Amino acid sequence: MRLRDCKRVRDLCFVLAMLSMVVPLGALSENSQAQPLGTKLFQRFRKSPKENASPKGLTPGQPAIHDDPYAIGPGDVLKINVWHEPEVSSVVAVRPDGKISLPLLGDLKASGLTPNQLQETLTEKLQAFIANPTVAITVQEVKSRKFNVLGEVQHPGSYSLGQPVCVLDAIGMAGGFRDFAKVSKIYVLRRTSDGGDSQLPFNYKQVIKGMNVEQNIELEPGDTIVVP
Repeated sequence: MRLRDCKRVRDLCFVLAMLSMVVPLGALSENSQAQPLGTKLFQRFRKSPKENASPKGLTPGQPAIHDDPYAIGPGDVLKINVWHEPEVSSVVAVRPDGKISLPLLGDLKASGLTPNQLQETLTEKLQAFIANPTVAITVQEVKSRKFNVLGEVQHPGSYSLGQPVCVLDAIGMAGGFRDFAKVSKIYVLRRTSDGGDSQLPFNYKQVIKGMNVEQNIELEPGDTIVVP
């Protein structure tokens, strides 16, 4: 073979090798197995415009509002802050009639509402006096949710139920038992839906030994622990 023919064969092989490295543009689809690894990773973690959009009803940077299950009650202390309006902002206690008193608005019902619901009410009513009011409400002190401990304990009385409390916790909060307490005959008085009372037994000796631990129930507002 002549030298010129050898050079032609070599050039042809080089061109074929280069063409084999080119991926047709039509093959670059999301489902193609011929995609480079970087392309696959990019498409895997890429978010569509819909996924990048803010949640419905919210602007970027605005926190989502979740329903608050806590219902405000008489005696609770609320901190009401109106943004850039210190004259209207205040710390108020919910009166026994379930109402609060605020500048500009007068008396308003708060008992039975969640902080979010009261916040919406105040925002709506303040719009008559303030342009685009921003209201934040914090329950500073929970005094409407209480339980009682009576009988042979060191400190009988009413206690706040601002956080979950079980029977053992409550006895500890009341200072423990007196010398002649009948610790195996303790019970919890709980108001029923029909207006009556039910007695829920609590045997202290068994519970602390790991027996009948289901008796160590979480207390509800209005519960009364009786230690004979």
